[in-house]
Amino acid sequence: MPEMTYSEAINAALREEMQRDPKVYILGEDVGIFGGCFGVTKGLFEEFGPGRVIDTPISETAIIGTSVGAAAAGLRPVPEIMFMDFMAVCLDEVFNQAAKMRYMFGGRAKIPMTVRTVCGAGFGAAAQHSQSLEAWFTHIPGLKVVMPSTPADAKGLLISAIRDNNPVMFIEHKVLYGTSGPVPEGEYTIPLGKADIKREGKDVTIVATSMMVHKALAAAETLAAEGIEVEIVDPRTILPLDKDTILQSVAKTGKLVIVEEAVKFGGFGGEIAAIVTEEAFDLLDAPIKRIGAPFVPVPFSPVLENAYIPSAGSIVNTVKSLG
Repeated sequence: MPEMTYSEAINAALREEMQRDPKVYILGEDVGIFGGCFGVTKGLFEEFGPGRVIDTPISETAIIGTSVGAAAAGLRPVPEIMFMDFMAVCLDEVFNQAAKMRYMFGGRAKIPMTVRTVCGAGFGAAAQHSQSLEAWFTHIPGLKVVMPSTPADAKGLLISAIRDNNPVMFIEHKVLYGTSGPVPEGEYTIPLGKADIKREGKDVTIVATSMMVHKALAAAETLAAEGIEVEIVDPRTILPLDKDTILQSVAKTGKLVIVEEAVKFGGFGGEIAAIVTEEAFDLLDAPIKRIGAPFVPVPFSPVLENAYIPSAGSIVNTVKSLG
């Protein structure tokens, strides 16, 4: 398989779906001529023109509001919200319109809208441009929430998201854009709601999302040298959540560590812990451990930001604490 960066894989998915289906279009701040804040939409304006690659005003409410209407009318918009932090500006359109229309119209309305947005710290972007707010969206029935960790997953999941008839939050991590990996050639999809085991092991299960999958893989290498084999489960889609794969892994290992970059208090990791406690408590040989960011805004200082983000070292120490 050819190597692609994470950003190239997303670009390829957008291009292929726009070529395949004329109802697919993208819109957002600087997505057109500039090619996107992170270069992800580079070249699409030149290929598809201003009618399908739309540079919008700086108004998240307008970007999502028009997308909801267009999706209800039969188009397949892929709006971009430059930073996840800015989703707060347009939550009414997401929570009270997009997520509820199909239900309130008795299933007759479809809202095939895929909102691309960017999460995560590690870029020196400070408190208003670095948050991981995915837990907000998992609390709203009617939405789907996707967090790819690899280029291959990013492409396959984005194509599935665009083809889905429900609103999807597609959350990309800014630090992952430059990472590379093998990506299957040609058209392929990954079903939403299906987890992936990124590493098999028998001693401890680690459930990690987005950038934390890579931190978990690094920790696994260190632990393997000490005779501890961890299994890493990447949910990929946190709503709907593939709880069966998680429970099967816990049944094998008897131990669970959950790693997320979001603030630990109120984070989605707590939901995973609750599911395992309620449905598989008798399979556990040790208490569930959770790793997340401290309950403070993301610091701008590089030293403090590095301390804020969960590290491979903290994962290693947590796994060892299970005995």
